[in-house]
Amino acid sequence: MIGQEGYEFVHPDDRHRNAEAVEAVLSNPSESETVAVRFRHADGSWYWLEATMRNRLDDDIVDGILLSSRDVTERKEYEVETRRLAEEYEALLNNVEDAIFLIDVEGVDDDARFEFERLSPSYERQTGITTEEVRGRTPRDVFGDEEGAELDANYHRCLNAGEPISYQEELWVREDAWIWETKLAPVVSGGEITRLVGITRNVTERVEQERRLRQQNERLDEFASVISHDLRNPLNVAQGRAALLAEQTESEHLEPLVRALDRMGAIVEDTLTLARQGDMISETESISLTDLVGNCWATVDTGEATIEVVDEMSFQGDPDRLRHVFENLFRNAVEHGGSDVTVRVGCHDERGIYVEDDGPGIPADEREAVFEPGHSSARGGTGFGLTIVKRIVEAHGWELSLTEGTDGGARFEFEMGE
Repeated sequence: MIGQEGYEFVHPDDRHRNAEAVEAVLSNPSESETVAVRFRHADGSWYWLEATMRNRLDDDIVDGILLSSRDVTERKEYEVETRRLAEEYEALLNNVEDAIFLIDVEGVDDDARFEFERLSPSYERQTGITTEEVRGRTPRDVFGDEEGAELDANYHRCLNAGEPISYQEELWVREDAWIWETKLAPVVSGGEITRLVGITRNVTERVEQERRLRQQNERLDEFASVISHDLRNPLNVAQGRAALLAEQTESEHLEPLVRALDRMGAIVEDTLTLARQGDMISETESISLTDLVGNCWATVDTGEATIEVVDEMSFQGDPDRLRHVFENLFRNAVEHGGSDVTVRVGCHDERGIYVEDDGPGIPADEREAVFEPGHSSARGGTGFGLTIVKRIVEAHGWELSLTEGTDGGARFEFEMGE
């Protein structure tokens, strides 16, 4: 380097800073200047050099500018990485849909004090509360003593746990935003928790919908109980008396009477099944498709109809409820396709099952309607069979579709998903 211009070793983008520092120490000899520039290594790469310059032109020994320098490449790389992470953090904070809030923690354990530091734009939009309104204020300051105390309790719980926690809380900000699902995580600096980061989501609509569903299910249970006891018991008495009457006398009115009572019995049973089969499946077991189909086919009056199991597979499900599915589909195929109909069961794609027949099929414009309660095109049908099928399939978390079969008949497909 002796005899060469020092600027030649400085990165072109940094030379102006280097020149300004030299000019400063020349103009003001009593002050030193520190500058960080990229300096060319002997191998041609660049590394960061921090140099402190002092004017020693009046020193007979030095007679120039004295530089003391050190390699600060790692520090600079850390600063660059820190800025990059800060930019990503800022972008996340400003664009994430969930509401984010930052809490400063002062003190430790039960003496800790929590103050709001910042709210994300999404938090501000969802609550109408701004960072300016809450910065430096405690939960009690912002939300009042009662709700603020509950927030404090959750923040203390996270502080004491020293790890992320999740909980559901009620925090009223407006009529459609008062139930929140929150995840809270501690931030550790220097061995101490100095901040809490919270991500919260407005789940008011979902929770209220779940409450409505529970109320509906309770009413359905009450309805099923009424049908089971108040209707089925008298019906059983009427069917028994009709059977005794048939043994004791002959009348042209007996056969229509028995047929009507049997239809009422079928409607009662289908209604009970419909009321009780819509709940989500909680416990499942491995089911053999061949075994399930064989058992269900044996319980249905199929006449001269033929069953073909094209594929064998095992899957998870509730076998008792799925018996209703396949029995209703087999019964539907025979009622509409005739006593000599052929029914096929097999695998649909990778995670599905199909049941199809070679009967007349169902017109495309009627395929949605057939799943509605009470819809029936068969004489004497209750109209609940396919509704029951749909409810049970959906209770498994599967999807049900109806299309045209291979031979033009009806084809029901269950998509099980993952």
